[in-house]
Amino acid sequence: MAADTEATIEDALAAPRRVKADGVEVEQHPLPDQVDAARYLDAKAATAKRNSLGVRLTRLVPPGGD
Repeated sequence: MAADTEATIEDALAAPRRVKADGVEVEQHPLPDQVDAARYLDAKAATAKRNSLGVRLTRLVPPGGD
C-alpha cells in the first residue's frame, strides 16, 4: 500500500496540474508543493532502509558498576 501511495505521488508530480487543449495552456504544479512531495518521498525512502543510522537507543553500563 505504501508503494502505491508513493507511485501515486510521483505520477501526480510528473503530470501537469491543468491542461487546456484548444488554447494550448499547460499549468505546472506549484514549486513548493513539488519540493514538499520530494522531501516526503526522500524521507520515506531513508526510513525504509534497514541499516540506516536513525535514532538508536543503547544502554551503557560502566565497568565495575555492578
